[in-house]
Amino acid sequence: MGLVVQKYGGSSVADAEGIKRVAKRVVEAKQNGHQVVVVVSAMGDTTDELIDLAEQVSPMPAGRELDMLLTAGERISMALLAMAIKNLGHNAQSFTGSQAGVITDSVHNKARIIDVTPGRIRASVDDGNIAIVAGFQGVSQQGKNITTLGRGGSDTTAVALAAALDAEVCEIYTDVDGVFTADPRVVKKARKIDWISTGDMLELAASGSKVLLHRCVEYARRYNIPIHVRSSFSGLPGTWVSSEPIQRGGKKVEQALISGVAHDTSEAKVTVVGVPDKPGEAASIFRTIADAEINIDMVVQNVSAASTGLTDISFTLPKTEGRKAIDALEKNKGAIGFESLRYDDQIGKISLVGAGMKTNPGVTADFFTALSDAGVNIELISTSEIRISVVTRKDDVDGAVRAVHTAFGLDSDSDEAVVYGGTGR
Repeated sequence: MGLVVQKYGGSSVADAEGIKRVAKRVVEAKQNGHQVVVVVSAMGDTTDELIDLAEQVSPMPAGRELDMLLTAGERISMALLAMAIKNLGHNAQSFTGSQAGVITDSVHNKARIIDVTPGRIRASVDDGNIAIVAGFQGVSQQGKNITTLGRGGSDTTAVALAAALDAEVCEIYTDVDGVFTADPRVVKKARKIDWISTGDMLELAASGSKVLLHRCVEYARRYNIPIHVRSSFSGLPGTWVSSEPIQRGGKKVEQALISGVAHDTSEAKVTVVGVPDKPGEAASIFRTIADAEINIDMVVQNVSAASTGLTDISFTLPKTEGRKAIDALEKNKGAIGFESLRYDDQIGKISLVGAGMKTNPGVTADFFTALSDAGVNIELISTSEIRISVVTRKDDVDGAVRAVHTAFGLDSDSDEAVVYGGTGR
């Protein structure tokens, strides 16, 4: 039997009982003949509590020191899980991200993994131990400072380790039974997906699906690592995410025409008003945003008014980056030459994802008909070969998701989807 990497989220290790439950599952994998490496998140809401504590001490905590603080959460989880496993009669060793060889760039609070050198992890499992690794963290290549990977960083840690260790599979344990056709907290009749391609999962993750994070899926696709999304609260089979369909009953599981409906209410919209409609203006705007290290999502430019030669450019970005974007643009207003800025954080994005839509011309019409019938007004539209996304009012998002989900026949006839931990992660 080969090596398996398992990742457990914060809701799975939220308390002592949860940690003991996870320990039993880890030991079971070991008893089945696997070498096992486990990646853990901080317990429950520990990370949020540490952030709140930091902000009480300093309204703008230094990135380096905030990273030092936040990595404490995963260290607690890894040590407690190692203790619980040893209590069950098996050897376990815990490792921080830096000890595990997770090498990152130097960007604090949202570092990117640039290499993994898991020599100590390999030696530990070869000696018969279960290796427990603190997720969400690493060490910078330049300066050797402790870094964190941003939200969902433990998923990325797990997949990166799986790739570096040539694991058979990376199992991501959450508090839902797999990937669903929509967020089960919003659509009670959402259906669990048995298999989904990494391409479709990448679009769902980028569009707001919170079961797997975008960077995690991107890493899995690059290194061809199959992911098995399961619940740590049940023994039910989960969802396989891979480049090739899985085999079941001697046959390949085919992917549906539409994989699912994702939504995101964590973004805001910035409109740059009165931009001269000439070459280089858009480049100046987005160079300013890039220099501020802000990632943007959707972009729309209006047709310029013939009388003024001016146009408006709108784009969406994370709400947490909104203030920084406005400040950066205002600072560069003279060089860009726009008239004013508008900021709106009461928006939501709805996305329909499916590889089959590029060969089915009726999908787009059905999508917009469903939104129209639900009384949803559309502000922005963005498309790819396998995705249609629209921006609307935040208050309309839940109803829009349910309407689209039903319109495309995605509702399940069986029991309602269960969110065991209440967070969807």
